[in-house]
Amino acid sequence: QVQLVESGGGLVQPGDSLRLSCEASGGTFSRYIMGWFRQAPGKEREFVAAISYSGGTPFYADGVKDRFTIFRDNTKNTVTLQMNSLKVEDTAVYYCTAGERPGLTVVPGSYDYWGQGTQVTVSS
Repeated sequence: QVQLVESGGGLVQPGDSLRLSCEASGGTFSRYIMGWFRQAPGKEREFVAAISYSGGTPFYADGVKDRFTIFRDNTKNTVTLQMNSLKVEDTAVYYCTAGERPGLTVVPGSYDYWGQGTQVTVSS
């Protein structure tokens, strides 16, 4: 059983940057695809970014690919989402997730473990 704990959310202004971190425990971190999803009020959970076992293949949603960067450190069991040029529409609860199946996917059901989420609010 893998436990995921997110940190780094907060209130920022449009154009600001924020870094989200997720620390994993209870499993062999390098064996999991890691990802980030987000969910805004009244909306479905949506894919943000994912990264392969070794960190060499990041994959992004179209709306964030030029602004967000995902990376992982398998020695520290962490995955990070660096978010730049934040927009009001980026406001959501952000969830860290881990998947045992190979391949990067945007489908929430393909991931096996989820964190509790961290709130990101972008507002002027």
